[in-house]
Amino acid sequence: MMSAKLWAPALTACALATSLVLVGCSKDQDQPAAAQQQMPPTEVGVLVAQPQSVEQSVELSGRTTAFEVSEVRPQTNGVILKRLFAEGSYVREGQALYEIDSRTNRANLDSVRANLARQQANLNVLRVKEGRYRQLVNSNAVSKQEYDDALAQVKLAEADLAATQAELRNAEINLGYSIVRAPISGQSNRSTVTAGALVTANQAEPLVTIQRLDPIYVDINQSSAELLRLRQRLSQGSLNSSNNTTVKLKLEDGSYYPVEGRLAFSDASVNPDTGTVTLRAVFPNPNYLLLPGMFATAKIVQGEVPNAYLIPQAAISRTPTGQAMAMLVDANGKVAARPVTTSGTQGTDWIVTEGLNPGDKVIVDGVAKVKPEQQVVAKPYQPKAAVPQAQTPSADQQPASEAKSAPEQKAQA
Repeated sequence: MMSAKLWAPALTACALATSLVLVGCSKDQDQPAAAQQQMPPTEVGVLVAQPQSVEQSVELSGRTTAFEVSEVRPQTNGVILKRLFAEGSYVREGQALYEIDSRTNRANLDSVRANLARQQANLNVLRVKEGRYRQLVNSNAVSKQEYDDALAQVKLAEADLAATQAELRNAEINLGYSIVRAPISGQSNRSTVTAGALVTANQAEPLVTIQRLDPIYVDINQSSAELLRLRQRLSQGSLNSSNNTTVKLKLEDGSYYPVEGRLAFSDASVNPDTGTVTLRAVFPNPNYLLLPGMFATAKIVQGEVPNAYLIPQAAISRTPTGQAMAMLVDANGKVAARPVTTSGTQGTDWIVTEGLNPGDKVIVDGVAKVKPEQQVVAKPYQPKAAVPQAQTPSADQQPASEAKSAPEQKAQA
């Protein structure tokens, strides 16, 4: 009995200490929740939406093509005597390119001229005879039949003379083909023949190819589905047709061509193999910077979107179904999610056509840290400037203590 009385105060003290510890723990757990409730609202950067007319442009891949191409082929048979131009040089229309052995053509021309002279003499004789018969037939010295025969012989001789004159012109043309001339002005390629080569009229292989490079074409492929959507938007009035048909060109190295081109035409049919429509743009090319066969990206202005909004891409998110969503700050300072409709991009901004009203505050900075109905503090959005890359100082820009020459360092060592 005495031991139980001695242990009772000790047990009471332990129970009291345990309760105090539990109370202290519960207070420690309640402090973070209270502190979280007392945290200030999240600061976000907002952009005030303002409607404006935005150019609707599209970037499409394309390939450069020569403005004019001429594959020069011989139009007469013979042996090449001389090449009269430098390969790769600029040649002008009508410039002599090759000389073909013309002896055969010249002999043919002389033969036709001799035949023409003989027929002319024969015609003169027949005309004199017909004149005499015309006088004698009136006095019945010759019969009417004889006169008609003489007249017919004159007409046949005149027809033969006309045919020979045509042969003469053809022979002169063939003789002129002995000098192969450039049909267009442009840049010449490599010659496929040398002096001594035998060529034939209208052969399959060209002697040389000439390309006109200033101006130059850029053939662009656009999918038929995109073209259909564009025409539907134009017909619905959601896109105004623009009179500006200029085209900008981005080259293979990422730089932009310094001169703008213009859209020449759009093909009237769809390629059944690729499902695309070919657009052709024309660009000035005075320095021959563009060469046929180069790949490029063309930026074409298709029209103007009236009452559109330019919203930074960071402010627009997508739901699993692909719906574009924007986070706004309402009049009470709370976050509200709103679905919007986009129509392409311009630079780093989305072109929003539906879902926004003038004066809406669209969250750009901090959009990932907020959720609907959350209380926030809105501040104007400040675009971040591009941070320039640090450049490594060259040897002449280094301090004198770091730019010592090797002999000086060895001397110091």
